Amino acid sequence: MSAIMPTYGRLDVTFVRGDGAWLFDAAGTAYLDGVSGIAVTNLGHSHPAVTEAIRIQSGQLLHTSNLYHIPGQQRLASTLTQATGMESVFFCNSGAEANETAIKLARLYGHHRDVSEPKIIVLEGAFHGRTMGALSATGNARIREPFAPLLPGFVRCPRNDIEAVMRASREYPDIVAVHVEPVQGEGGVHALDPGYLKALRRLCDQQGWLLSFDEVQSGNGRCGALFAFERLGVTPDVLATAKGLGNGIPIGACLTRGAASKVLGPGDHGTTFGGSPFACAVGQAVLDTLIDNQLWTRADPIRETLLSSFSDTLTASDKVRDIRGLGLMIGIELDMDCSSLVQRALEQRLLINVTAGNTVRLLPPLVMSDDDAAALGQGLARIINQAANTEIE
Repeated sequence: MSAIMPTYGRLDVTFVRGDGAWLFDAAGTAYLDGVSGIAVTNLGHSHPAVTEAIRIQSGQLLHTSNLYHIPGQQRLASTLTQATGMESVFFCNSGAEANETAIKLARLYGHHRDVSEPKIIVLEGAFHGRTMGALSATGNARIREPFAPLLPGFVRCPRNDIEAVMRASREYPDIVAVHVEPVQGEGGVHALDPGYLKALRRLCDQQGWLLSFDEVQSGNGRCGALFAFERLGVTPDVLATAKGLGNGIPIGACLTRGAASKVLGPGDHGTTFGGSPFACAVGQAVLDTLIDNQLWTRADPIRETLLSSFSDTLTASDKVRDIRGLGLMIGIELDMDCSSLVQRALEQRLLINVTAGNTVRLLPPLVMSDDDAAALGQGLARIINQAANTEIE
């Protein structure tokens, strides 16, 4: 019997090595990685800049705590703010923690405005994490309800429906913030409409609300810009990120600007491990690599090659309801039973993911070659063709 709690339904494969867009099992069999550790290894596996940063920093200093100044933390914060136009950064260890920071900040912002029970608008289909605050903000009732009672103070609206948000503003005078994913990942890979986001920005400005973006998955080059908000043309007041910022080393960040930068003070929030010398050295290497090479410019070419090869190979085109997303967050919604697709792909040495029940989610790394992108698209199409033929039989 395993000593590990059974919280994961794991696939029957164990990886021992990675190189770029490829993972290798103990027997040396290569698998093409279309998941990137769930949008984490944006630079691929064993990137030399990340490896070198780990080597150097691990031989110098791993941890001191936030009782003391950390030069690497200041440097990484400066890089993030200069690249995004944000003003200040709180470092943590994960996306859930970054979202918890955004939630706490919004509530304290409300209290500073004499709102005794501040509320935050969130969206149906959203996923913000599994800690209690982030879970309470998440849209999936199936994963929320077993852990009730949850944190109160969240108002849910359908995505891309500004009228619903305006109705909520009239019904709940104690709203203080709107917290959304510019591209919903777990909810089925839905990019929010730029016009909707711009309307949210205007409404937040009119109402004195904070506009808060969860870019845990969509950030760090994945969507064709360093952060998706830059491509969508709407700048938030609060920005939560993680995943690709460490390329596999745990690090999260909550960025703020304007009034949001003046909310949290000494004693309001904290973390033991967040922003350690080690994590910040790795995050700096990741950001430097992304920015110096503008690697996000690879997102659209990889996407186009992958989807072109997918379409050219697909014979069961009647099974595809929609292809959507932004950059290298790709969602392919299918009109068929998807339960076997991940295992079928694994047998063909491809790593894919299915989310929201019937949407294949592809999250390949920014370093994927055109040939590998084509192979991933062709391989996925063949798997869907086979599954569709099995359904008919």
